[in-house]
Amino acid sequence: MDPSEIAAIDAAHIWHPYAEPGQFTYPVESASGPRITLHDGRVLIDAMSSWWSAIHGHRNPRLVAAAEAQLAKMSHVMFGGLTHQPAALLTKRLLDITGGAFSQVFYSDSGSVSVEVAMKMALQYAIGQGHPERTTFLTWRSGYHGDTFATMSVCDPEGGMHAMWGDALKPQVFAPAPPVRGASEAQRSAYLEQFASLITVDIAGVIIEPVVQGAGGMRFHDPELVQGLRQLCDASGIPLIADEIATGFGRSGDLFTTLDNGVVPDIMCVGKAMTGGFMTLAATLATEKIASGMAPKALMHGPTFMANPLACAVAAESVAMVAEGQWHEQVARIEAGLEQGLRPLANTPGVADVRVLGAIGVVEMEDDVPMRETTEAAMAQGVWVRPFGRLIYTMPPYVCTDDEVAQICRGITQAAYTAAKENGK
Repeated sequence: MDPSEIAAIDAAHIWHPYAEPGQFTYPVESASGPRITLHDGRVLIDAMSSWWSAIHGHRNPRLVAAAEAQLAKMSHVMFGGLTHQPAALLTKRLLDITGGAFSQVFYSDSGSVSVEVAMKMALQYAIGQGHPERTTFLTWRSGYHGDTFATMSVCDPEGGMHAMWGDALKPQVFAPAPPVRGASEAQRSAYLEQFASLITVDIAGVIIEPVVQGAGGMRFHDPELVQGLRQLCDASGIPLIADEIATGFGRSGDLFTTLDNGVVPDIMCVGKAMTGGFMTLAATLATEKIASGMAPKALMHGPTFMANPLACAVAAESVAMVAEGQWHEQVARIEAGLEQGLRPLANTPGVADVRVLGAIGVVEMEDDVPMRETTEAAMAQGVWVRPFGRLIYTMPPYVCTDDEVAQICRGITQAAYTAAKENGK
């Protein structure tokens, strides 16, 4: 198909995330390393790692080889009553890379479903502990956990992307958004005291994005808050669920934002970078306490493509690459480049805040960003970003060079200037 035919079919018949049919899209021809090539020949740095996932770059040779080797054997078999080496190998590597903190792994097709599964685990654990009245979850505002119905119910009910669903969702309990990174000890203590007051007899578990809140606002908070929540959950006998789908595998500068800060969640969700952005796969990891304490012991969930052998083979290789540790230097170098390239924007009219953590850079504007104009301003600098709300942000592939990180910063700078101009700043 030529680009015009692709665009015509897309505009007429295809929905894209959070967009009406017919909104602007750009046909992609190929992707390699940190770059995507459009049908019109333009080459752009994928400054989004295709939504946190392509940490090793596109078409990474090791991941391609793992996929090709698995394709020569089988691409899929059902996981009901059957098993296979890719699932066993991936499980071993996940348990190893998380330091033996977990004992059981459940595989699903996406991050949203992995959070649904985590919530089911917590509910079955409550039943197993003789507390069937525990059917509600406690979280904090500015969070995002996915687009399926249970996960939407624990996303921010007003400031998030799911406010329109209102009464269709089960009511959950929301604490205020956590104080931002750098809060004083007194501020953290006051916040945890307020959070503790919301743990009532019907709470089945606490679910959070630890240290980095993603699509709910790209907010950062202190690890000490997560440590405090761990203590509150222990005192109340309820599970702590950590949604590390975006942060896992080194993105924030920690391998996992919970484990690296001395917190073992009872249940942890991972996805996105687990396959290096090669294909969709997610996992929900549980401690032995949760697995042995659930009733029934069988987890009442079963996706058709659970533990797909092809996805597991690629993920096993991606996790092995992370375990080799090169990400430490890569993420630290990207963090330094983002800090150098984005920090000057803090004094720009129309910019409310600039924040960097690990391989994450965020420019928060004072007003909502005009999507098309802002996107194309970055594209003119050879950079692909996907702003939303008031945020222009990046999470580059770890394989980006210093020059590529600098180019990303130039793209975001032009996007911020354009957004400010369009908003009359």
